[in-house]
Amino acid sequence: MTVPEPVSFQLNWEPNGFQSPYFLAREEGFYREEGLEIQFVEGHGSPYAAERAARGDADIALAGASAVLAKQSEGFAPLAVAAVTQKTPAAVYTLRDVFGEPLSEPEQLAGRTVAPSATKTRILTAQLLENAGIRDEVDLLDVDPHTHHRVQHKVIDGTVDAAVGVVTNGIEIGRERDRTPDELPIGEYLDIYGMTLVTGPEFAAERSKTVRSFLRATARGWAAATRDPERAIDVLVDRNATLERNRDIERLKFETAAHQLQFTLHVRTHGWGAQDPDRWYRLGETLSETALLDGDIDPNAAWTDSLRPDDPVVTEYADRVRSTTE
Repeated sequence: MTVPEPVSFQLNWEPNGFQSPYFLAREEGFYREEGLEIQFVEGHGSPYAAERAARGDADIALAGASAVLAKQSEGFAPLAVAAVTQKTPAAVYTLRDVFGEPLSEPEQLAGRTVAPSATKTRILTAQLLENAGIRDEVDLLDVDPHTHHRVQHKVIDGTVDAAVGVVTNGIEIGRERDRTPDELPIGEYLDIYGMTLVTGPEFAAERSKTVRSFLRATARGWAAATRDPERAIDVLVDRNATLERNRDIERLKFETAAHQLQFTLHVRTHGWGAQDPDRWYRLGETLSETALLDGDIDPNAAWTDSLRPDDPVVTEYADRVRSTTE
């Protein structure tokens, strides 16, 4: 019997609904059918994951596209081999009794105080406000290092008018507090990538077959999870039992990612994981106008579609999930 090839997969964060397709792919044996044994590694954010892949400390990582370019500006060479979500998961959210009205347009943030959860979400929010012509009218707070990813309480107690996190953050606190939430998905207004699968240049060159096998199995995992999200969440909860209490939120996270962030016209036309140079260029322009980058970047060097398998499970992805996405 052939011994499976071990592959370390660095997550961007601790297991949650957004990551359920990968755990389902392993549980269903999709990786093993490709001759791979996946070792999940919990993460500490996208920059951490992208750097580990670039250094070769992790074989493949899950990281936001903005983190890929940010790490490139620091002299690293992370390489995105697939775009998992075609839109950023970042979102402005609030509670209606705090905001005073339903939040449905960026222009409503004029005259308000907004607290971002992380540097990258702050940058995207600044660009959102700039595009809406109200950047100077919004008090966009700096990221508080003591409340990283914990800005929800500022909305709950009314210290700020809104916060910035990811889609479903508002819904989550609304359900917990029995209050009406509103969310403004930034991906509906900024045409830039969200999460990507990343490796390092040496791994891509020396183990290209492994990368293709990983992507093929992962595409199967996304399709299977989209068709049966309850099964995907069951597997996720088996991995992290603490999620059982909020399993409906974890399912909502996945279904939001699958239907709103991942399955776009570009995916329908070009298949799962397809990347677009124009989107990378626009992201590079957005980041270059901020203080996030430490040096020059070359968006074209940050990604490749050459390792994406020319296989029906990838290229005909739309047909595999059509009934659930339409």
